Amino acid sequence: VMRLTKPTLFTNIPVTCEERDLPGNLFNQLMKDDPSTVNGAETLMLGEMLTLPQNFGNIFLGETFSSYISVHNDSNQIVKDILVKADLQTSSQRLNLSASSAAVAELKPDCCIDDVIHHEVKEIGTHILVCAVSYTTQTGEKMYFRKFFKFQVLKPLDVKTKFYNAETDEVFLEAQIQNITTSPMFMEKVSLEPSIMYNVAELNTVDTAGKRASTFGSRTYLQPMDTRQYLYCLKPKQEFAEKAGVIKGVTVIGKLDIVWKTNLGERGRLQTSQLQRMAPGYGDVRLSLETIPDTVNLEEPFDITCKITNCSERTMDLVLEMCNTNSIHWCGVSGRQLGKLHPSSSLHLALTLLSSVQGLQSVSGLRLTDTFLKRTYEYDDIAQVCVISSEVKKES
Repeated sequence: VMRLTKPTLFTNIPVTCEERDLPGNLFNQLMKDDPSTVNGAETLMLGEMLTLPQNFGNIFLGETFSSYISVHNDSNQIVKDILVKADLQTSSQRLNLSASSAAVAELKPDCCIDDVIHHEVKEIGTHILVCAVSYTTQTGEKMYFRKFFKFQVLKPLDVKTKFYNAETDEVFLEAQIQNITTSPMFMEKVSLEPSIMYNVAELNTVDTAGKRASTFGSRTYLQPMDTRQYLYCLKPKQEFAEKAGVIKGVTVIGKLDIVWKTNLGERGRLQTSQLQRMAPGYGDVRLSLETIPDTVNLEEPFDITCKITNCSERTMDLVLEMCNTNSIHWCGVSGRQLGKLHPSSSLHLALTLLSSVQGLQSVSGLRLTDTFLKRTYEYDDIAQVCVISSEVKKES
């Protein structure tokens, strides 16, 4: 049994010295005459020649394990009914990798039966390739023997994820991918397959001269032990965004699909399990900002739009109160009735306020009271707005 792997580039260790040293130009001339060096770059560890694998090498999760199996008749007699079976034993299952389950009628002396098996590795840990051969001798005696080949499957990537739940029902996912192998990887594709309730937007490209370019550059190589961050934004689909109770309880976001290549184009692929976030706790009533200006003038009214959602399972009768702070002053009537709000439904509320202090100010002081349960929900630090003097705006 031999593992089938692609060859590697042969590298030569350069040996050189100064011209005033005793060997003179001898070492440099020897390197120039060496066929394994690159012309003009003899002192660099570069090579243009290929070398066949000298050992089993490493096999990583997500790669395809290929092996060549040869059964040779070393005797001087013809054997009959030869059956070759190759199984791969993992910690959880046993897989049959044989291309054919039919027996070969006979095998003459010094002849062989060849087979090539392929298997995409989907588990880490110890794997045992079990090769079993059964045959019948000329005297009719049935013979059987097995050979075992053990190898370890290593983890190629370390994937860590972070979630951020935005107030607008958007979910931002940061995926940190680290190459924990000993050779560079070419990252062919890193994508997020969202769950049925979300649409995904990749935030890993920038617009350069009308063209989308990767933030990691044109050559997306990941060196050993290097880490790269990928960012994705998930937005709920329209049919689910209107159902506040449904989105509130959604924890399954999707799964990452990672495709890479190593050495001479050997391909590997990993899919993570379903990524899950911690569901945000909105309570019975959720208040979020739909629109707010980034910059406003000092002591001049500005408008914001709020969205109030009933996340409970009962109808609410809400009253809105607006409390002024040291810097933010609300314009309008406080203590007004908003009417009945049914479960999972929302209403939009246009409000006006002004700021008496410059700088980055926090919008605070909204209170919602449920008249049935006499329960008050307080909303402070809803958002921040930059307040500047009108004189500054005129000068700019």
